[in-house]
Amino acid sequence: MPVFHYKARDTQGAELEGDREAKDQYELAKALRAENLQPVFITDQKNAKRGIFSANIKLNHYTPSFLARISLEEKMNFARNAAVMIGAGLSLSKALDVMTRQTTNEKFKGIIFAMVDTIKRGKTFAEALEEYPNVFPGYFREMVRAGEKSGKLEDSLKLVAMQLKKDYTLRRKIRSAMIYPAIIILAMIGIGILMLIYVVPTLVQTFGELKVELPASTKFIVFLSQALVDSWYLMLLGAAVIGYGAFRAIKTAAGKMVADWAFIHAPVIKGINQKFNAARTCRTLSSLLSSGVDVLEALSITKGVLQNSYYQAVLENARGLIQKGETISKAFVAAEGLFPPLVGEMMSVGEETGELSNMLLRLSIFYENEVSVATKDLSTIIEPLLMIIIGIVVGFFAISMISPMYNLVGAF
Repeated sequence: MPVFHYKARDTQGAELEGDREAKDQYELAKALRAENLQPVFITDQKNAKRGIFSANIKLNHYTPSFLARISLEEKMNFARNAAVMIGAGLSLSKALDVMTRQTTNEKFKGIIFAMVDTIKRGKTFAEALEEYPNVFPGYFREMVRAGEKSGKLEDSLKLVAMQLKKDYTLRRKIRSAMIYPAIIILAMIGIGILMLIYVVPTLVQTFGELKVELPASTKFIVFLSQALVDSWYLMLLGAAVIGYGAFRAIKTAAGKMVADWAFIHAPVIKGINQKFNAARTCRTLSSLLSSGVDVLEALSITKGVLQNSYYQAVLENARGLIQKGETISKAFVAAEGLFPPLVGEMMSVGEETGELSNMLLRLSIFYENEVSVATKDLSTIIEPLLMIIIGIVVGFFAISMISPMYNLVGAF
């Protein structure tokens, strides 16, 4: 049998470390727990000598950043499978234990395994999820907490799975719509670089031999060509520095505000962005309210789900209005530039009839369908726009290179 290196803590908190034979890491972990030892990590001896922890059994609350990311689809499957197994009569710890064997993502497997151990120590499912806030979003944790309190954990997990599925579907549609223009733009840049490196120098040499006077546009292209050929490493370094600087700037509060403003006012995608955020806001609020989460907490969680600071401000404003005794819809009516007018109006009707959760669900379905239609139309809009841009770039390059030849012919 293979030999594994482990580190564990006893009931007094003292750390023990050693090597032991076992069929696999999970069998060793169970054996250690049977001896009242809490596993911290287990890895095979080969990795232990190299200082590498085994991802699928890393049991403390820190998960190394170099491990594989956990996708939205994997979280969706986790919630759906947990709901099915709990509905079939399995205990929560048993259901999670089954999923550790089904999950192929080593990082996620380690987290689920650790949650099983946390639950066996007497903590709730929601408390186990809270130990991994970067993996499980706020609405996931709060809906599970509400489900445990009401005794309807299966229903809450089904709602979580549905919420994650809708998020996944919306993101995939928007991402798919942007793939085509991204490929075209990258191809244009690649062809342009090749032309500047291999074609332009040959023409420049010919112009130099014939002593042709070059117009300003041609001089500009020649400058770019020479810079790429002679100082490509400096241009590459400059591009890296600019890219890193832009990335760091976006991470600042002021930079994020500028980027968020540009995104919500960008041509073509402005409408899709508005409908996407409306769908996400309405579905998240509907799911939380129907699970029994109070309104203020639901707004706070939904604010965390949204990524644009301007939309987050609307949710924060709604929290303030409720605390003053006002209605939620008032904040959304005042934010017509961000949310479609229909959102505020329908929320107002929902509040008056006491059916806010159902009204939000209907709104989310409506705007999810709108996003689906808009993303299909996006390619139709982008194609002629890309053709115009390509035509302008190619025309500028062609005129810049042909103009000196006309000057040469005119001289004769």
